[in-house]
Amino acid sequence: MSHVPQVKIPATYMRGGTSKGVFFRLQDLPQAAQAPGAARDALLLRVIGSPDPYGKQIDGMGGATSSTSKTVILAPSGREGHDVDYLFGQVAIDKAFVDWSGNCGNLSAAVGSFAISSGMLDPARVPHDGMCTVRIWQANIGKTIIAHVPMQGGAVQETGDFGLDGVTFPAAEVQLEFMDPAAEEEGAGGAMFPTGNLVDELAVPGMGTFQATMINAGIPTIFVNAADVGYTGAELQDAINGDPKALARFEAIRAYGALRMGLIAHIDDAAQRQHTPKVAFVAGPSDYVSSSGKQVAAADIDLQVRALSMGKLHHAMMGTAAVAIGTAAAIPGTLVNLAAGGGARTAVRFGHPSGTLRVGAEATEVDGEWRVRKAIMSRSARVLMEGWVRIPGDAF
Repeated sequence: MSHVPQVKIPATYMRGGTSKGVFFRLQDLPQAAQAPGAARDALLLRVIGSPDPYGKQIDGMGGATSSTSKTVILAPSGREGHDVDYLFGQVAIDKAFVDWSGNCGNLSAAVGSFAISSGMLDPARVPHDGMCTVRIWQANIGKTIIAHVPMQGGAVQETGDFGLDGVTFPAAEVQLEFMDPAAEEEGAGGAMFPTGNLVDELAVPGMGTFQATMINAGIPTIFVNAADVGYTGAELQDAINGDPKALARFEAIRAYGALRMGLIAHIDDAAQRQHTPKVAFVAGPSDYVSSSGKQVAAADIDLQVRALSMGKLHHAMMGTAAVAIGTAAAIPGTLVNLAAGGGARTAVRFGHPSGTLRVGAEATEVDGEWRVRKAIMSRSARVLMEGWVRIPGDAF
């Protein structure tokens, strides 16, 4: 009996921020997977090791969490003013599903260095030493990201002393600018606040009615007050992820919020849109001990935020959700802003399960509508392995 051999596909395994993913150049994918569709999804699912009823992704590159079940496809950009097109695929762990509905802000930190190392930039724009500016077109949401990548000796500098809570070892700092982060293509009328309100009363059958700030910035996000859902805001992963009833409640909030935001037409559609929107709960600053055992003082943060991704509490904070946090914090009257003490602000430092993160954003009100020109935060990135991934030739 003959068997189909495995195929080799050039790939790079990278950490970006507090996530990891498999990076591909579009041109290196098999022809059938170079266009969106079933073949591409099937290939990426097999690379990552999904769907896996055991939830471990043992037979693939995934790490059995939403933060490590990610794929990226990059190509030189034909769009004026941009260097590279960046497409992100969030791979479900236990389902045969790749969600293309949003960006990964953490892996955005690795896109610039991968683009430089892969020769996607005009050599005249890449300094031998200093800072290289990479202009990224985020194809999932149609937005521009500017990455400032350090160079040393003609190569991307990956090592350094920049520490990032949620990442064990220091590395080189990469500053990201998320330009005009409101997701205009999403939601009713393309507004930053699709309901027209900074705070809504969100009714969730079987649970009651909650105050909620629903915002399209970085990634569509639903913010609720921690106290309203029975939490302090200082919880770590086990407090939520070990409680199936809690996860079901948050999924219900996410689904009914998505409906109010105009992201889905029917409540049942939420199951096919797992990556977005995110749901998060906020509280004022408090002392707590992070997942690494680090003591975080209330005086060192402006507020607490806990966010769920792909149905589980995130171990740190999604980069795109951090953009939403920074944007909402800059707008007086949102739940995020109120949890941080209210008033005008251009930056916020929040606590998350792994520690703290600072994100900046400047908001202006124009003709009764809020606008944010850009949000800024620092991450780091590093190549973990490069070469080829192998999958069975009949997998796609």
